[in-house]
Amino acid sequence: MSDLELPALAENQKSYAGIPEAVFVDDVESFMAQSESGAENENSVEKVLKNLDEQHSKYKYMEWNIIARKRRLRQQIPDLVKSLEMIKILKNQEKELETQILLNEQVFVKTSVPPTKTVCLWLGANVMLEYPLDEAETLLKQNKDSASINLKCLEHDQEFLRDQITTTEVNMARVHNFDVKRRQAAKNS
Repeated sequence: MSDLELPALAENQKSYAGIPEAVFVDDVESFMAQSESGAENENSVEKVLKNLDEQHSKYKYMEWNIIARKRRLRQQIPDLVKSLEMIKILKNQEKELETQILLNEQVFVKTSVPPTKTVCLWLGANVMLEYPLDEAETLLKQNKDSASINLKCLEHDQEFLRDQITTTEVNMARVHNFDVKRRQAAKNS
């Protein structure tokens, strides 16, 4: 992969995908006091834990999406590299080229490819266009560079997301422990 630079993040932006930052609950007592205003203590703890659990579920869903997108990009980049290699072969081709073409799984056919100045590229959505070799090479390089940058952005976002998941899990544990201590103190008094 080439050494491409990631796009700059805006000030105060920590994620390319706009993933919200989880706030670490440093002082659980004051946090719960704010949450408990006007509500019963047990309902308040349950409500806070439910909100944290929802936030955790959203982060896990985002993580699943990022992993799926990374998997697709990791499959796409080698295909783009192979296509670029093939275009280089076609550009340097002076005589007919003997090769085998994959028809179906495990089914190949021998063929000869005459020298050419154009190539057809799949663009997606069942669309194929014919390009001159130079234009096809330029397009494939742009697509490869874009895929590499997107992969790096997704890796950055996944690391950020892991931190948010951990912070949320720690918050959930701290609120739960606060509730346990509060119940024990109420039992003992």
